[in-house]
Amino acid sequence: MPQIETEIPASHMPPSTKTAILVIGGAEDKVHGREILHTFWLRAGGSDAAIAIIPSASREPLLIGDRYQQIFEEMGAKFTKVLDIRDREQGEDPYFQEYIEQCTGVFLTGGDQLRLCGLLADTPLMERIRGRVQQGEITLAGTSAGAAIMGHHMIAGGSSGECPNRALVDMAIGLGFIPEIIVDQHFHNRNRMARLLSAISNHPERLGIGIDEDTCALFEKDGWLRVIGRGTVTIVDAREMSYTNQTEVGATEPISLHNLRVHILSHGDNYHLHLQKPVPKQ
Repeated sequence: MPQIETEIPASHMPPSTKTAILVIGGAEDKVHGREILHTFWLRAGGSDAAIAIIPSASREPLLIGDRYQQIFEEMGAKFTKVLDIRDREQGEDPYFQEYIEQCTGVFLTGGDQLRLCGLLADTPLMERIRGRVQQGEITLAGTSAGAAIMGHHMIAGGSSGECPNRALVDMAIGLGFIPEIIVDQHFHNRNRMARLLSAISNHPERLGIGIDEDTCALFEKDGWLRVIGRGTVTIVDAREMSYTNQTEVGATEPISLHNLRVHILSHGDNYHLHLQKPVPKQ
Protein backbone atom coordinates (compact mmCIF):
# COMPACT_ATOMS: atom_id res chain seq x y z
CA MET A 1 0.00 0.00 0.00
CA PRO A 2 1.51 3.39 -0.95
CA GLN A 3 2.36 5.73 1.90
CA ILE A 4 0.09 8.76 2.24
CA GLU A 5 1.72 12.14 2.75
CA THR A 6 0.99 13.79 6.06
CA GLU A 7 2.27 17.23 5.08
CA ILE A 8 0.40 19.33 2.53
CA PRO A 9 2.63 21.72 0.56
CA ALA A 10 1.07 25.01 -0.48
CA SER A 11 1.70 24.04 -4.11
CA HIS A 12 -0.79 21.19 -3.67
CA MET A 13 -3.68 23.48 -2.77
CA PRO A 14 -6.69 22.93 -5.04
CA PRO A 15 -7.11 25.02 -8.19
CA SER A 16 -10.28 27.03 -8.68
CA THR A 17 -11.19 26.12 -12.24
CA LYS A 18 -12.19 22.44 -12.36
CA THR A 19 -15.52 20.80 -11.57
CA ALA A 20 -16.51 20.35 -7.93
CA ILE A 21 -19.40 19.62 -5.57
CA LEU A 22 -20.72 22.66 -3.69
CA VAL A 23 -22.56 21.84 -0.47
CA ILE A 24 -24.33 25.03 0.64
CA GLY A 25 -25.80 25.63 4.09
CA GLY A 26 -28.84 27.52 2.78
CA ALA A 27 -29.84 31.19 2.55
CA GLU A 28 -26.92 31.93 0.22
CA ASP A 29 -26.59 35.51 -0.98
CA LYS A 30 -28.74 35.92 -4.09
CA VAL A 31 -28.65 39.73 -4.33
CA HIS A 32 -25.29 41.38 -3.60
CA GLY A 33 -21.92 39.68 -4.13
CA ARG A 34 -23.49 36.26 -4.81
CA GLU A 35 -20.07 34.74 -4.11
CA ILE A 36 -21.24 31.15 -3.69
CA LEU A 37 -23.60 31.17 -6.67
CA HIS A 38 -20.93 32.89 -8.76
CA THR A 39 -18.43 30.18 -7.78
CA PHE A 40 -20.90 27.51 -8.93
CA TRP A 41 -21.41 29.36 -12.21
CA LEU A 42 -17.65 29.55 -12.77
CA ARG A 43 -17.08 25.89 -11.89
CA ALA A 44 -19.91 24.95 -14.28
CA GLY A 45 -18.16 26.72 -17.14
CA GLY A 46 -18.89 30.43 -16.70
CA SER A 47 -20.10 31.97 -19.95
CA ASP A 48 -20.09 28.47 -21.49
CA ALA A 49 -22.18 26.98 -18.67
CA ALA A 50 -25.28 24.91 -19.41
CA ILE A 51 -27.06 24.64 -16.08
CA ALA A 52 -29.87 22.33 -14.98
CA ILE A 53 -31.85 23.61 -11.99
CA ILE A 54 -33.78 20.93 -10.10
CA PRO A 55 -36.28 22.49 -7.64
CA SER A 56 -37.99 19.21 -6.72
CA ALA A 57 -37.39 19.67 -2.97
CA SER A 58 -39.53 22.81 -2.99
CA ARG A 59 -43.29 23.09 -2.56
CA GLU A 60 -43.11 25.99 -5.05
CA PRO A 61 -40.74 24.55 -7.64
CA LEU A 62 -41.51 26.96 -10.48
CA LEU A 63 -41.10 30.03 -8.27
CA ILE A 64 -37.77 28.97 -6.82
CA GLY A 65 -36.56 27.48 -10.10
CA ASP A 66 -37.26 30.71 -11.97
CA ARG A 67 -35.37 32.68 -9.30
CA TYR A 68 -32.16 30.68 -9.79
CA GLN A 69 -32.62 30.63 -13.57
CA GLN A 70 -32.73 34.43 -13.61
CA ILE A 71 -29.61 34.65 -11.43
CA PHE A 72 -27.52 32.34 -13.61
CA GLU A 73 -28.75 34.01 -16.80
CA GLU A 74 -27.74 37.40 -15.39
CA MET A 75 -24.28 35.97 -14.69
CA GLY A 76 -24.02 35.02 -18.36
CA ALA A 77 -24.64 31.27 -18.50
CA LYS A 78 -25.04 30.03 -22.07
CA PHE A 79 -28.09 27.86 -21.26
CA THR A 80 -30.24 27.36 -18.18
CA LYS A 81 -33.19 25.04 -17.80
CA VAL A 82 -35.50 24.27 -14.87
CA LEU A 83 -36.23 20.54 -14.65
CA ASP A 84 -39.63 20.70 -12.95
CA ILE A 85 -39.82 17.10 -11.71
CA ARG A 86 -42.91 16.37 -9.62
CA ASP A 87 -43.34 12.65 -10.31
CA ARG A 88 -40.90 9.74 -10.25
CA GLU A 89 -41.84 8.83 -13.82
CA GLN A 90 -40.26 12.10 -14.95
CA GLY A 91 -36.93 10.72 -13.77
CA GLU A 92 -37.13 8.49 -16.87
CA ASP A 93 -38.03 11.34 -19.25
CA PRO A 94 -35.68 11.19 -22.31
CA TYR A 95 -35.95 14.99 -22.70
CA PHE A 96 -34.60 15.60 -19.19
CA GLN A 97 -31.94 12.94 -19.63
CA GLU A 98 -30.78 14.50 -22.90
CA TYR A 99 -30.33 17.86 -21.21
CA ILE A 100 -28.32 16.24 -18.38
CA GLU A 101 -26.02 14.77 -21.05
CA GLN A 102 -25.44 18.27 -22.43
CA CYS A 103 -25.24 20.30 -19.23
CA THR A 104 -22.11 21.36 -17.36
CA GLY A 105 -23.70 22.03 -13.96
CA VAL A 106 -26.64 20.83 -11.86
CA PHE A 107 -28.14 22.91 -9.04
CA LEU A 108 -30.42 21.32 -6.40
CA THR A 109 -32.55 23.86 -4.53
CA GLY A 110 -33.80 23.88 -0.95
CA GLY A 111 -37.06 22.56 0.43
CA ASP A 112 -37.70 19.09 1.85
CA GLN A 113 -34.85 16.58 1.47
CA LEU A 114 -37.20 13.60 1.87
CA ARG A 115 -39.31 14.90 -0.99
CA LEU A 116 -36.22 15.35 -3.15
CA CYS A 117 -34.97 11.81 -2.47
CA GLY A 118 -38.45 10.34 -2.87
CA LEU A 119 -38.76 11.83 -6.36
CA LEU A 120 -35.25 11.20 -7.66
CA ALA A 121 -33.48 8.37 -5.80
CA ASP A 122 -32.67 5.42 -8.09
CA THR A 123 -34.13 7.07 -11.19
CA PRO A 124 -32.18 6.92 -14.47
CA LEU A 125 -31.88 10.72 -14.36
CA MET A 126 -30.26 10.78 -10.93
CA GLU A 127 -28.01 7.83 -11.73
CA ARG A 128 -26.73 9.68 -14.77
CA ILE A 129 -26.16 12.86 -12.77
CA ARG A 130 -24.21 10.82 -10.20
CA GLY A 131 -22.14 9.17 -12.91
CA ARG A 132 -21.20 12.46 -14.55
CA VAL A 133 -20.36 14.03 -11.17
CA GLN A 134 -18.16 11.08 -10.21
CA GLN A 135 -16.35 11.29 -13.55
CA GLY A 136 -15.67 14.99 -12.96
CA GLU A 137 -17.65 15.94 -16.05
CA ILE A 138 -20.09 18.34 -14.35
CA THR A 139 -20.26 20.57 -11.29
CA LEU A 140 -22.99 19.82 -8.73
CA ALA A 141 -24.39 22.20 -6.11
CA GLY A 142 -27.06 21.69 -3.48
CA THR A 143 -28.37 24.24 -1.01
CA SER A 144 -30.22 23.48 2.26
CA ALA A 145 -32.24 20.33 1.43
CA GLY A 146 -30.05 19.99 -1.65
CA ALA A 147 -27.05 19.86 0.71
CA ALA A 148 -28.60 17.39 3.14
CA ILE A 149 -28.87 14.69 0.46
CA MET A 150 -25.14 14.63 -0.36
CA GLY A 151 -24.15 11.78 1.98
CA HIS A 152 -25.23 8.15 2.05
CA HIS A 153 -26.74 8.74 5.49
CA MET A 154 -28.99 11.81 5.56
CA ILE A 155 -30.44 13.93 8.34
CA ALA A 156 -34.09 14.00 7.33
CA GLY A 157 -35.35 16.13 10.22
CA GLY A 158 -35.39 16.55 13.98
CA SER A 159 -35.05 19.19 16.65
CA SER A 160 -32.38 21.59 17.86
CA GLY A 161 -31.12 23.24 21.02
CA GLU A 162 -31.06 20.15 23.24
CA CYS A 163 -28.28 17.83 24.40
CA PRO A 164 -27.47 14.98 22.00
CA ASN A 165 -30.02 12.15 22.12
CA ARG A 166 -31.42 9.62 19.68
CA ALA A 167 -34.85 11.27 19.51
CA LEU A 168 -33.27 14.54 18.38
CA VAL A 169 -32.60 13.39 14.82
CA ASP A 170 -34.46 11.50 12.09
CA MET A 171 -32.18 9.66 9.67
CA ALA A 172 -32.80 8.41 6.12
CA ILE A 173 -30.78 7.39 3.07
CA GLY A 174 -29.49 10.25 0.94
CA LEU A 175 -28.33 10.35 -2.68
CA GLY A 176 -24.73 9.45 -1.83
CA PHE A 177 -22.69 11.90 -3.90
CA ILE A 178 -20.17 12.09 -1.03
CA PRO A 179 -20.95 8.89 0.90
CA GLU A 180 -18.50 9.45 3.75
CA ILE A 181 -20.18 12.58 5.13
CA ILE A 182 -23.35 13.46 7.04
CA VAL A 183 -24.47 17.03 6.38
CA ASP A 184 -26.50 19.40 8.53
CA GLN A 185 -27.35 22.86 7.19
CA HIS A 186 -28.46 26.25 8.60
CA PHE A 187 -26.08 24.96 11.25
CA HIS A 188 -25.17 27.56 13.87
CA ASN A 189 -28.10 29.70 12.72
CA ARG A 190 -30.52 27.04 14.01
CA ASN A 191 -28.37 25.63 16.82
CA ARG A 192 -27.98 22.18 15.27
CA MET A 193 -24.71 20.97 16.81
CA ALA A 194 -26.49 18.51 19.12
CA ARG A 195 -28.49 17.18 16.17
CA LEU A 196 -25.33 16.49 14.17
CA LEU A 197 -23.66 14.86 17.19
CA SER A 198 -26.72 12.66 17.64
CA ALA A 199 -26.45 11.55 14.00
CA ILE A 200 -22.72 10.92 14.25
CA SER A 201 -23.11 8.88 17.45
CA ASN A 202 -24.75 6.12 15.41
CA HIS A 203 -22.43 6.48 12.40
CA PRO A 204 -18.97 7.32 13.80
CA GLU A 205 -17.31 6.14 10.60
CA ARG A 206 -18.85 9.14 8.78
CA LEU A 207 -17.58 12.72 8.94
CA GLY A 208 -20.10 15.23 10.30
CA ILE A 209 -20.28 18.45 8.27
CA GLY A 210 -22.30 21.35 9.73
CA ILE A 211 -22.65 24.28 7.31
CA ASP A 212 -23.84 27.74 8.29
CA GLU A 213 -26.12 29.88 6.14
CA ASP A 214 -24.51 31.73 3.22
CA THR A 215 -21.60 29.32 3.54
CA CYS A 216 -20.37 26.57 1.26
CA ALA A 217 -18.19 23.49 1.68
CA LEU A 218 -16.70 23.07 -1.78
CA PHE A 219 -15.49 19.50 -2.37
CA GLU A 220 -12.81 18.85 -4.97
CA LYS A 221 -12.52 15.49 -6.70
CA ASP A 222 -9.08 14.89 -5.13
CA GLY A 223 -10.33 15.07 -1.54
CA TRP A 224 -10.00 18.76 -0.76
CA LEU A 225 -12.75 20.70 1.01
CA ARG A 226 -12.59 24.48 0.71
CA VAL A 227 -14.78 26.92 2.68
CA ILE A 228 -16.49 29.84 0.94
CA GLY A 229 -18.90 32.40 2.39
CA ARG A 230 -19.78 34.40 5.48
CA GLY A 231 -20.09 31.69 8.15
CA THR A 232 -18.27 28.55 9.19
CA VAL A 233 -18.12 24.87 8.36
CA THR A 234 -17.96 22.64 11.45
CA ILE A 235 -16.32 19.25 11.00
CA VAL A 236 -16.99 16.55 13.60
CA ASP A 237 -14.57 13.63 13.31
CA ALA A 238 -15.65 10.67 15.47
CA ARG A 239 -13.43 8.07 13.83
CA GLU A 240 -11.25 7.88 16.97
CA MET A 241 -14.19 8.06 19.37
CA SER A 242 -13.27 5.99 22.44
CA TYR A 243 -16.73 5.59 23.99
CA THR A 244 -20.42 6.27 23.51
CA ASN A 245 -23.43 5.08 25.47
CA GLN A 246 -25.65 5.56 22.41
CA THR A 247 -26.93 1.97 22.38
CA GLU A 248 -27.43 1.79 26.15
CA VAL A 249 -29.65 4.78 26.93
CA GLY A 250 -33.27 5.60 26.18
CA ALA A 251 -34.24 7.63 23.11
CA THR A 252 -34.52 10.92 24.99
CA GLU A 253 -31.61 10.41 27.41
CA PRO A 254 -28.30 12.26 26.88
CA ILE A 255 -25.65 10.59 24.75
CA SER A 256 -22.00 10.49 25.82
CA LEU A 257 -19.34 10.82 23.11
CA HIS A 258 -15.68 10.66 24.15
CA ASN A 259 -12.61 11.74 22.20
CA LEU A 260 -14.24 13.58 19.32
CA ARG A 261 -12.20 15.87 17.11
CA VAL A 262 -13.91 19.12 16.05
CA HIS A 263 -12.68 21.67 13.51
CA ILE A 264 -14.26 25.06 12.83
CA LEU A 265 -13.32 26.34 9.39
CA SER A 266 -14.00 29.79 7.96
CA HIS A 267 -13.66 31.42 4.54
CA GLY A 268 -10.54 30.26 2.74
CA ASP A 269 -9.73 27.39 5.11
CA ASN A 270 -9.20 23.94 3.67
CA TYR A 271 -9.57 20.38 4.89
CA HIS A 272 -8.32 17.17 3.31
CA LEU A 273 -10.77 14.27 3.63
CA HIS A 274 -8.15 11.57 3.09
CA LEU A 275 -5.50 13.01 5.40
CA GLN A 276 -8.17 14.12 7.93
CA LYS A 277 -6.31 17.38 8.34
CA PRO A 278 -7.35 21.06 8.25
CA VAL A 279 -5.16 23.64 6.50
CA PRO A 280 -5.53 27.39 7.15
CA LYS A 281 -5.91 29.91 4.39
CA GLN A 282 -2.62 30.34 2.49
